[in-house]
Amino acid sequence: MEFRSYPVLHPWHSLDVGKDAPKVVNGVIEIPQGSKVKYELDKKSGLIVVDRILYGSYTYPANYGFIPQSYCEDGDPLDIVLFAQEPFYPRSIAACRVIGAMEMIDDGESDDKIIAVFPGDPAYRDVYDLSEFPEMKLQELKQFFLVYKNLEKKVVEVKDFVGSAEAQKLVADSMELYKSKADELRAKDIQ
Repeated sequence: MEFRSYPVLHPWHSLDVGKDAPKVVNGVIEIPQGSKVKYELDKKSGLIVVDRILYGSYTYPANYGFIPQSYCEDGDPLDIVLFAQEPFYPRSIAACRVIGAMEMIDDGESDDKIIAVFPGDPAYRDVYDLSEFPEMKLQELKQFFLVYKNLEKKVVEVKDFVGSAEAQKLVADSMELYKSKADELRAKDIQ
């Protein structure tokens, strides 16, 4: 699929990471919780495109997206998993309180996931760290990422969960890496 690029707002490059980063960040939702559709950012156009339908009966256990103006070694913005009582539409922008992270290896590459809660949701308004988060939700998240690519014959390894302090450092590091490469990334993506 090929898109023409126009000078428009780009969700990765134009949207601010958030004034309270790395504790609370903006998250751009790609995939609503409960979806089997794997949407993802087309870096060149800034549009959200359908990548594939998940194999099997797996659905995303939380809203899933990325943190704008962040960058990771895998060449993508930092992934974020946002827990809320309801699914959010693709390309929605939501405040995400960073409460932890799940360290993960996907197809041999580091692919950590920031775990966040939506502070505007009464079910999660008092959650600030993984230690305050329901253990069952963490196990569901881990299980999903361990098996969601099995039928595609791809290997995913979930390592450890870390708390808010370590997760916020991951966010800050990804913001710094983005700043160091911003001109190069924008030149490649926005023409």
